[in-house]
Amino acid sequence: MTGVLAGLEDGAGADLHGVESFVGTSAGAIVAAHLAAGKPLRRPRGPGAAPPGPDGDGERRGLLRTAARWGWAATSPLAPVATALSAPGGALVRSAMLSRAPDTGRTLGRLHGELERVGARFDGRLRVCCVDRRSGRRVVFGAPGAPPASVADAVTASCAIPWVFAPVRIGEREYVDGGVWSVTNLDAAPARRDTEVLCLDPTASLRSPLRQAFRVAIAVELQVLRGRGARVRHVGPDAEAAEAMGTDFMATGASGAALAAGYRQGRALAAG
Repeated sequence: MTGVLAGLEDGAGADLHGVESFVGTSAGAIVAAHLAAGKPLRRPRGPGAAPPGPDGDGERRGLLRTAARWGWAATSPLAPVATALSAPGGALVRSAMLSRAPDTGRTLGRLHGELERVGARFDGRLRVCCVDRRSGRRVVFGAPGAPPASVADAVTASCAIPWVFAPVRIGEREYVDGGVWSVTNLDAAPARRDTEVLCLDPTASLRSPLRQAFRVAIAVELQVLRGRGARVRHVGPDAEAAEAMGTDFMATGASGAALAAGYRQGRALAAG
């Protein structure tokens, strides 16, 4: 994601820090928080290089396969048409699933500390998607009417994959990964007529039955935004980027190659 955005910036001569709104879920929430704080996007420094930068990978290394078996991958298929738009029945099913997840697990303390150092604030532009573990409903921190939270707490909660990481307590409630609701949460964007929306969807490179469930939910969300009159560009990894990313999205070994491939794709998008 950072590679694509950096490539877009350089290819189009734009500054994405000045956009109207940032909406992020899980890893996307990390990227959104850095942009909202005015931090520069990472760019490749050489063939296959992995530039240093705040991405929280050390806390999440090698856990995607575990998560795919026990965590958000088990609950995300519950979020297509009937549940992606806050249907009460869907929230009940999701709540029942999440009640089985352990109350304890690995914490994301390093990520939380890094996010505190980034210094992002909810200034009206940043929105972070999480799921209330008790109710099964989505909560968009930073949106009007959302519970108060720090950016560090909200983003860490948005990365708390059930069955892998411990839920994050904010106030009197516990929250987990926003991907339990939707991998994109497109409909949470405060879009209106003629708004330009760019959605980065790394899961578009997945080749599994789960991808079909994701595709249905994303199609519904796209319809919601387009119904508001927004123009939406939904971007997934192209063939080269998908190959560079591989199938384990939390493995750090491929991060340099994925960054470079994303940067190349971003420049191509700008040129197109």
